[in-house]
Amino acid sequence: MGYTKKRVGGNGKPRYTACYLDLKGRLRSAGTYAAKKEAERAWQTAEAELAKGRTGDPARGRQRFRDYVETTWLPNHEIEASTREAYTYSLYKHLMPEFGGMRMIDILPEHVRNWVAKLKDLGVTPVTIRYNKILLSAIFTTALNDQITYIHPCRGVKTPPVPRKPLQIITPEQFDDVYHALPDGDFRLVAETEIESGLRWGELTELRVKDLHTRTRILTVSRAVVQVDPKFHPEGGRFLVKDYPKNRKYRRFKLSAQISEKLEKHIDVNGLVSDDLLFALREDAIPAIRSKRLPASADLGMTEPNENGRSYRHATLSAYTAGKCRCDHCKAAFARYRAERRAKGKDNPRTPRIPQTDGHIPSDWFRRQIWNPAIEAAALDFRPTMRDLRHAHASWLLHGGADLQVVKERLGHASIATTERYLHTLPDADETALTALERTRSRARS
Repeated sequence: MGYTKKRVGGNGKPRYTACYLDLKGRLRSAGTYAAKKEAERAWQTAEAELAKGRTGDPARGRQRFRDYVETTWLPNHEIEASTREAYTYSLYKHLMPEFGGMRMIDILPEHVRNWVAKLKDLGVTPVTIRYNKILLSAIFTTALNDQITYIHPCRGVKTPPVPRKPLQIITPEQFDDVYHALPDGDFRLVAETEIESGLRWGELTELRVKDLHTRTRILTVSRAVVQVDPKFHPEGGRFLVKDYPKNRKYRRFKLSAQISEKLEKHIDVNGLVSDDLLFALREDAIPAIRSKRLPASADLGMTEPNENGRSYRHATLSAYTAGKCRCDHCKAAFARYRAERRAKGKDNPRTPRIPQTDGHIPSDWFRRQIWNPAIEAAALDFRPTMRDLRHAHASWLLHGGADLQVVKERLGHASIATTERYLHTLPDADETALTALERTRSRARS
């Protein structure tokens, strides 16, 4: 039950404070007034708002966006550790500079539209703008449900269109070129297992011996690993194993005989037991870093003149040091020079840097040190990623006549519409249609 509290103002005149109890029984103020009737009307209105299920506390909406996100939304939002890391980066990179100091009730659709236009002018990609707008919308959806605000400033605000580019699928011939450019041993088996199974990277690198039934060749996917910053890990580590794959649905499927035999041999040779990782980053398995093959400097032309007006040939030490050129060729030439000196015991040689890991293969390390050099050596006309091998697995299956539903279950897609994207993605996928077209046209010419 609310009441009116009388007090004396600084000028000696009486003032009346409207008091009421909130939903948790805490004493709140609905304002201070000169007339007692106004104060009574205020606390009665506040109680009426509470009866409707509304907070009736204007202070909730007056809190700053930064305070609401840091003290309420982000700590209490149930999300994956990797998602929390991505959200935190986006919040402080794109959202806090614009909205951090604003009150929640003051943020309107016009402010969000202005923010989208500002990001676009700064050259932020449409994909990033859309992602950050989705994040902002999620924050205000929660705020609206919690009755912090009574409007949703993101509704009706559009972001720049994101074109959906066609998938470029690596062909079997291209994969063979990349496969033979990979270092011998475990890393070739990693790539071949990926193209044969279509696993996500976190599922592939968390596979353990117990997940493969060698007699039936059935592979069970029941876990995944994510790599996060230690401050987002419950125990301060780098790798967090989840007891479920994406979409929280286990799946089982059969592998080909040839890859099953290779995996079984890999297990026997390395003496792996049930709980061991199938693919672990062991120090003896890390290949020596291969230096890039540089084209002849005469074929690259000259650098831009330096402050003294001198130019130097690209891919030379002079171009890097005196010419201050930082193109890929000049940087690679200097890096090779330093590596050769260290190999000879000069320039304070240091031991090779080993990635920090608990045995799981870091995706960024694998990409830079193993995958990208193989792509360059294979000289493909595009740069496929390890994720593109998952795309290729789906596309090859469908191109070979596999059932769409079977491919969906094999890849763990939540919707069959996702699987349908891989139909007709290989370069020769339209040959059947062209043959039918030619057959029909030739009938008219005969």
